Amino acid sequence: MRERMVDVAGRVRKMFPGGNTSQGFYSYYRYIIPEDARRIFVIKGGPGVGKSSFMKKIAEEMIKLGYDVELHYCSSDNDSLDGVVIPDKNVALIDGTSPHRVVSTLK
Repeated sequence: MRERMVDVAGRVRKMFPGGNTSQGFYSYYRYIIPEDARRIFVIKGGPGVGKSSFMKKIAEEMIKLGYDVELHYCSSDNDSLDGVVIPDKNVALIDGTSPHRVVSTLK
């Protein structure tokens, strides 16, 4: 495996892949996971067990290593992460706890 030696931190892209509209809730969650993803980690657990904190820590470490990171935030809680994508590694971490339906979209 080729090691990535970079002194520049990666870029961060923050987004809300779902939201309430005048026509109800609209979701782009099925687009979070790249079609060519090598690894998809679905994280499940009750409220307050650390899912978002865990994903934030992974994102911080990848940024320090120079990788670009996409942070997908919950539309009803700005501090809660629903997913982290590391495009260069084709890796996604997704909150699979109800009511998220990302898991059912996996092929």
